[in-house]
Amino acid sequence: MDVLSDAIEVMRTGRPLSNRFRAGEGWCYRIAPYDGAGFHVVLRGNAWVIPDGAEPIPLGPGDIVLVPHGSAHVLSDSPSARGAVTVDRAVDEPDGSVDFLCGKYRFDRSRAHPLMTGLPEVIHLPAQVGRHPELRAAVDLLGREVHGDQPGRHVVLSGLLDLLLVYMVRAWLAQNPGGAWPRAFHDPEISAALEALHAAPAEPWRIEDLAARVGLSRATLARRFTALTGQPPMAYLTWWRMTIAARLLRETDLPLPAIARQVGYGSAFAFSHAFKRNFGVAPGQFRSGGGVPAPSENGQRAEG
Repeated sequence: MDVLSDAIEVMRTGRPLSNRFRAGEGWCYRIAPYDGAGFHVVLRGNAWVIPDGAEPIPLGPGDIVLVPHGSAHVLSDSPSARGAVTVDRAVDEPDGSVDFLCGKYRFDRSRAHPLMTGLPEVIHLPAQVGRHPELRAAVDLLGREVHGDQPGRHVVLSGLLDLLLVYMVRAWLAQNPGGAWPRAFHDPEISAALEALHAAPAEPWRIEDLAARVGLSRATLARRFTALTGQPPMAYLTWWRMTIAARLLRETDLPLPAIARQVGYGSAFAFSHAFKRNFGVAPGQFRSGGGVPAPSENGQRAEG
């Protein structure tokens, strides 16, 4: 997989959900925080999204709001959150003046990739002719399927919701070229280094091998990679290997030697030692539910 696909896939749990949100005049609803990400697409009318502790954002037809961290927020017909009623299910007033398409993704925050944790609390993607055509096409398809009754609807909805999340993050990356991770994706050598590590995390990588692969000196690769991702290349590789291992331990019955091979360790003993150093518990204890929530990001050198 590529880096963005891996970043989403490693966090995602369960199936995404979607519904329609219709409201009439004088409405104001609070969306409680949740373990995942959510989005709202304005299909008709005008509204405001009011993030907790931030300025209200006006929304018009076609606007999209992504809430990457599941933060509490308010949807309202005015910039005031006064009198907001908390809702935990779809609002459906067929004669309402505003119509939203909404969705949720469940995430395991213990496996959060820094690309995803670096997203802002709220991402506003205004409707603009000619901007992000793939995103707009996915929204159109999703809107048609939400209340449809065609065979295979649930499979189509799940796939479209996954597609929509990727397109929303892509749109943010395109609109914020000055950010660290957007610059990492647009830096040919650093992007190539990330792709190489994600494509083959079990390879016995050394910094000199990775530098040669992307055509940089060791020092230049280390400096640029660290500046853009927040970690040196080999520390990032260790973190990514442990993140993969944690997912395999929790979601599969693979024995330790098989997991060790998948994440680049020559023996179950070497893997267990590295895992315990990063998580503070042995793999078996982590698998049984006794693990701490996230691997260390202390810059330790990758081993294999």
